[in-house]
Amino acid sequence: MASPRSSRVDRKVAEAASIFAALGDETRLRIVTRLCRSGPQSIVRLTEGSRVTRQAVTKHLHALSEAGLVRGERVGRETVWELEPRRLAEVRRYLDIISAQWDEAIGRLRTFVESPPSKPS
Repeated sequence: MASPRSSRVDRKVAEAASIFAALGDETRLRIVTRLCRSGPQSIVRLTEGSRVTRQAVTKHLHALSEAGLVRGERVGRETVWELEPRRLAEVRRYLDIISAQWDEAIGRLRTFVESPPSKPS
């Protein structure tokens, strides 16, 4: 039986996986990048200068919303979409953990490669 702590960790990993899955699509990643750069925007603004239709952008925004990365708010006849900073912070924490693990692994490899060979007895 899994401990409550391991169940909580598994749940957090599953939640993070949904975020990374949502960001794994090029169009969705471009939308997130654009929202990061320019702040809240309507679908009309998000599709300007893009070859992606409003209908497609709407579909991608809903996928991002389901992952908790964006939220939309009705303003008059339009919906204005903005990033959900808490979820992006979670992504950042996971990337920091992965980066630290890679740094440690590279450090161990460097130590192994740079250490002098041991002489036979």
